[in-house]
Amino acid sequence: MASGTTLRALTLVLLALTLALPAPARAQDAQFDHTHALWDALARQYVHWLPDGVQSRVDYRGLAKDRDRLKVALAAMSAVGTAAFDRWTRAQQMAFLVNAYNAFTVELILTGGPDLQSIKDLGSIVRSPWRKPFFMLLGARHHLDWIEHEQLRARYGEPRLHAALTCASISCPALRPEAFVATRLDAQLDDSMRRFLADRTRNRAVGDRLEVSMIFKWYADDFAQGHGGLRSVTDLFARYAAQLSDDPAVQAALKRGTVPVTYLPYDWSLNVLRP
Repeated sequence: MASGTTLRALTLVLLALTLALPAPARAQDAQFDHTHALWDALARQYVHWLPDGVQSRVDYRGLAKDRDRLKVALAAMSAVGTAAFDRWTRAQQMAFLVNAYNAFTVELILTGGPDLQSIKDLGSIVRSPWRKPFFMLLGARHHLDWIEHEQLRARYGEPRLHAALTCASISCPALRPEAFVATRLDAQLDDSMRRFLADRTRNRAVGDRLEVSMIFKWYADDFAQGHGGLRSVTDLFARYAAQLSDDPAVQAALKRGTVPVTYLPYDWSLNVLRP
């Protein structure tokens, strides 16, 4: 058992280390809400599962009327600096970046007005909407591709993130009506992938072949890095065979990796809630 003198000495060392942190960084650590309550409340109010439970739609008109609340949520994210971010856990960092990507995507959509038909309409011949710098994050001005490709994909190697990021389009994985949080991140990522693969408008077994989202073609390499035991997209389809087909024979073939794969056209129409 440590003596009283030793305990006091350890306490003083810990206090000194804490005080050595820059005051703004300490304030960010203390103030940032890792429950993401601001974004969570907006998502719960304006994002809705469809009756199939695997697709969602967004009430952009409602969000446009409540844009001040969205801007407060975005400002809280923009206020986080790199020093504070670097001290967070891996799960806290990932949840923060996914929520930032999804929330800033919604903000980008709102800039297009009520008649916007597709996120791609917000781009141009020389620059896609995902390459448009329009927000501050971690101390610098960035675009959505920076979050997805230079941060999430490059730093964390978690392929299930592809089912968590929304591109505000019909063929994209569903935007969840809740924020991602570090304490439930693994379960949320798994649930998002399950719902995405169970969505027969995006991924399905038809006859003797599998028709899947182009996401699995575009990012096939991300599923081949060994994360979670996955060595290929074929391994992913085997793991989620029950979501892709109700037929036990097809499920068995998926688990054997013997089902030919084709890719579905991508529908970039806006994931807007219709009256």
